[in-house]
Amino acid sequence: MTVLVTGGAGYIGSHMVLALAEAGESVVVIDNLSTGFSGFLPDSVPLFIGDAGDENLVDGVISQHGVDSIIHFAGSVVVPDSLRDPLLYYRNNTVTTRNLLNAAVKRGVSRFIFSSTAAVYGNPDDVPVPETAPTRPTSPYGTSKLMAEIMLHDVAAAHDLNYVVLRYFNVAGADPQGRIGLATVGATHLMKIAMEVATGQRAKIDVYGTDYPTPDGTCIRDFIHVSDLAQAHRAALAYLRTGGSSVTLNCGYGRGYSVLETIEAVRRVSGRAIPVQYAARRPADIVAMVADTSRIRALLDWAPAYDNLETIAAHALAWEEKLFLERHSGALQQASA
Repeated sequence: MTVLVTGGAGYIGSHMVLALAEAGESVVVIDNLSTGFSGFLPDSVPLFIGDAGDENLVDGVISQHGVDSIIHFAGSVVVPDSLRDPLLYYRNNTVTTRNLLNAAVKRGVSRFIFSSTAAVYGNPDDVPVPETAPTRPTSPYGTSKLMAEIMLHDVAAAHDLNYVVLRYFNVAGADPQGRIGLATVGATHLMKIAMEVATGQRAKIDVYGTDYPTPDGTCIRDFIHVSDLAQAHRAALAYLRTGGSSVTLNCGYGRGYSVLETIEAVRRVSGRAIPVQYAARRPADIVAMVADTSRIRALLDWAPAYDNLETIAAHALAWEEKLFLERHSGALQQASA
């Protein structure tokens, strides 16, 4: 049994591959290396450089390696970029998923885990937000992921395929041993930007909007450690392997922190000043997004190991300091297809 991980050289995907490899799983990766790093993969894991939507490539990998499960991470994830170039997001997130599913169905792959997002909810009526909440995405990013979810539901109804959709909340942190982390140049994640300020790579962090209906006026997010998220995928795979039926699950901790609280956590962990510049609200930003995690905790054999904002920040900081040194010494080079 081999697991195909698309986007497996990227931030979340590489943590997934590492977790699978350490558990003794047979793993193979497809990644176009547009935002990923081949050096993040264990030497034992085959990497096919290409697009997850290339049906001929996917078909060959499935056939050659005996793939029976797919974990699909490959896609584009920046909300403002999706507003500027929606067609790119519908191609990378929706069309790619369609092609990948087509190849999977043809080859009889029976298990599929999909990397989705809390952005499918838009601005929720209730917080914490359950999986049954209305889906009203406010950006092409969220819509492109929701369209892929709908396709997956329909494909599973028509073919011998079961799935788990995991709707991520805000992913942050890095491998606790400092082996891998978020290394994409120009990343837009709040925690990543704060770390770049803390390490002197940026002069300040912009806070977009201070007049939201929240205690301090800034947006609220539910952060989940990337290693906990990888373990949630392992638990989802075990669930499907034991005959679990198709399901959609939130992936978060069920607690929220404001933008300013998050920046303050980085200040405490780093012991450094984090200059802030306040700016106007951005289009499509969601006021508050916190997961109702009762379903995932009840259904999967999964318990978070790093459910602490300062722990997440400490791991992110250790990685950022290591990355800074490696980049300045020329040890880390981003590969591209």
